Formats: sequence, C-alpha cells, structure tokens
Amino acid sequence: MTTLRYRLLADVPPPAYQTAGASGIDLCAAVSMTIYPGYTAGVPLGISVEIPTGFEGQLRPRSSLSANGILGHFGTIDSDYRGEIVAVLTNLSIGQNRRITKGERIAQLVIAPVERVELVRVEQLSETARGERGFGHTGKR
Repeated sequence: MTTLRYRLLADVPPPAYQTAGASGIDLCAAVSMTIYPGYTAGVPLGISVEIPTGFEGQLRPRSSLSANGILGHFGTIDSDYRGEIVAVLTNLSIGQNRRITKGERIAQLVIAPVERVELVRVEQLSETARGERGFGHTGKR
C-alpha cells in the first residue's frame, strides 16, 4: 500500500476515506465563507500533502455540493508540491448565496499513478479510423 503523508495547517478534521469502497479522500474547508451567485472562490483546505514520486493528486468535487449548485473545479497536485491545497468553487445558482462552513467536506483527493513520457516533435502523426473528428463524431451527442 502506498503512503500519503500529510500536515494539517488548520483546525480541520483530518483527511479520511468515508467508506471502504471510496476512491476519494474527503477534505474539509479550513474557513467559513459565502460564495455569491456567479462568483468563484478559492477555499483553503488547511492541509498540505507529500504525494509519492510517480503519483499525482487529483482534486475533485463532491457530488453533494454539485447537487446544490456549487461547481467544484478539478485540480492536479504534483508530487513535488508542498503548499496548502485550495479547492476552487463556483456558485452556479441564480440569486442564492452559498455558505461554506469551516470543517465541511468540500473536496476529495484521489491519488493516481502517473507515467512520464518522452516528448518527440514530429511533422505528421499516424493515421487512425477516427482521424481528426472530434465531439459527436459517432453521430451521438
């Protein structure tokens, strides 16, 4: 099992998996704040982590916030970053302020392996059946 070392920077609940089958580690807000309709805010999580080399941290939204009009933005935490993790949240509701409370679970952290690749510039890429066709290329949207 891989180990994730962490340091609490504020008086918040420690990171934790909520169930045996959870893929994300829940992280809590380190401050209380109001996010106004249409606004985006960075919410400090009061934690820094030491992600092992060869892995990344994927900061993801919690579905409970999404169901209430708060969009949690995805983020990547590199293995050499040691600063405080901040969740970026946007209030998508119309006319409703959204309150974030200190200690509230607002993000989740998934640790995933990362493979580095050699970058090689070429003049042409290999051909495929799909080619350059993008969104909706199968006729289904």
